Amino acid sequence: MALEQVNGDTLAAARKVVAVHINYPSRAAQRGRTPAQPSYFLKPSSSLALGGSPVERPAGCELLGYEGEIALVIGKAARRVSIEDAWSHVAAVTASNDLGVYDLRYADKGSNLRSKGGDGFTPVGPALIPADAVDPSKLRIRTWHNGDLVQDDTTEDLLFPFARLVADLSQLLTLEEGDIILTGTPAGASVAAPGDVLEVEVGTLDGSLTTGRLATTVEQGTTAFADFGAQPKVDDLQREEAYGSREAAGLAAVEPVLTPELKAKLESVATATLSSQMRKRGLNNVSIDGLQATRPDRRVVGVARTLRYVPNREDLFKTHGGGFNAQKKAIDSVNEGEILVMEARGEKGTGTVGDILALRAQVRGAAAIITDGGVRDYSAVAGLEMPTYFANPHPAVLGRRHIPWDTDITIACGGATVQPGDIIVADSDGILVIPPAIAEELVADCIQQEKEETFIFEMVKQGNSVDGLYPMNSEWQARYKEWAGNNE
Repeated sequence: MALEQVNGDTLAAARKVVAVHINYPSRAAQRGRTPAQPSYFLKPSSSLALGGSPVERPAGCELLGYEGEIALVIGKAARRVSIEDAWSHVAAVTASNDLGVYDLRYADKGSNLRSKGGDGFTPVGPALIPADAVDPSKLRIRTWHNGDLVQDDTTEDLLFPFARLVADLSQLLTLEEGDIILTGTPAGASVAAPGDVLEVEVGTLDGSLTTGRLATTVEQGTTAFADFGAQPKVDDLQREEAYGSREAAGLAAVEPVLTPELKAKLESVATATLSSQMRKRGLNNVSIDGLQATRPDRRVVGVARTLRYVPNREDLFKTHGGGFNAQKKAIDSVNEGEILVMEARGEKGTGTVGDILALRAQVRGAAAIITDGGVRDYSAVAGLEMPTYFANPHPAVLGRRHIPWDTDITIACGGATVQPGDIIVADSDGILVIPPAIAEELVADCIQQEKEETFIFEMVKQGNSVDGLYPMNSEWQARYKEWAGNNE
C-alpha cells in the first residue's frame, strides 16, 4: 500500500495539537504514578515540523527531552462522540516526537506551553497510515537515539485506548479535521544534546505498514532568553525526570528508607517490642488488626505500596473495573521487597486478590500482600512462598463488592492508616505500620529493651524475685550495666 506523505498541507490543517500526559504502563511505572483518567495539555500548531527538520535546544537550556509518540490525525469533526464511534473520526496515524525543555517546566505550572511549545518541538511523519487499515490496539512504536533503540512498545495494553481519548476530548471541545492528538510515550524517553539524531517509527505489529523513520537532528541555539521572561533552570529532580532515572542522569542513588542494615535490625527484634516502643512514643493506632496469614511461620519487613477499593457501583465498575485497572496496575508495579497493602474496608464478602495476581506479585519480588478483605483461590495463594495477610477466604470475584480505584495514596487497612513508604513489619504476632522517620531510633531502643529483657530473664531463671527487677530499680540497673559490659 502506497502511503500518503506528511507535508506542509498536513501541518497547516492542524488547528490544535493535544497531548496526553501518561498512557503507557511502562511509563507509569517509571514515573511512579498511574492516573485513573487521562489528562492533557495543548501544544501550539506552530510547534509542528516535518521530518528531517532540525530542532533547536534553546540557549541556556540543558535538558531537551524527547518522547516518541503515535499521533492521531482527525479526519472529521468530533463532538460528544461515543467510544464505539470515535475511531471513525480518525483519518490516519503517524509518528511524532514530543520534544520539550525541562529547564522551563517550573515556569508553566503544568501547562507545558513554553517547555513543550517551542518552534519545531512537534515533528511528525514521514508517512500517514490510514486509520481504517489498522487495529489501533495492534500498533508498535520505536525510537532511536543516535542509532540505538531506546523505546520499543505496543498499544496492546494502553491505560487509555485511542478511541477513549478521542471520545473523552470530544466531550468538551470539538476536534476538527486535521487536529493532531499525541497519545503518550512509553518508557525509555530521555535527553538529547546538540548533534544527536532522533528517529521515531510507528507501524503495525506484523510490519506490513509503517510510517518510516521520522528523523530530527538537534542543534544548539545561540540566542539567549531576555531578562523579562522566565530563565532556564534545572535541579536534580528535573534531571531525574528527563533522563528517566537518577542513574541515567548520572546522579548519586538516593539512600533507601529501608536500608539492608535497618531491615536486618527490624527483623531481629520482636513485634511486641516494636509495639511497646511505639506506644512509648504515643503511637497507639499503628497495628493492622483482624487478619490471618498464609505463611504464619514467616516474618516480613518491607516498604508499603497501597491500593484502595471503593464500594461497587455498577456504572463506575464499567469504567474502572475492567482492563488494566488500578488493581492490576498496583500488582504490576510492586517492586522487590515492597509490600502491597490493600484497603477493602474490612469487606469480607468477596475476594480482593486471587492466585494469578498474587503469583504476579511474587514474581515481581513483592515481600507480601496485605488486604483487610477476602482472598480467592485460597489454596493456590496459600501455596505461594510470598505471604498474604487477609480477612478470610471467599470465592466471589472482585466486582461483587469492590471497584479498584486508586494506587499509592494514603489508605486505611485493618483499622490503621498506611501511607506509601511506611515500613511494615508482619509476623504471626501481628502487623505493624512504622513511620519511616522514626525507624532508626525506634529499632535502636528495641534492641536495647530486648538486651535488658534478656538480662531480666536470666536473673529470674537464677531464682531472683521480679520485685525491683522488672522493671529494674537503680540497684538492678547498676548490675545490668556490669552484665552488659561483660556480654557486649
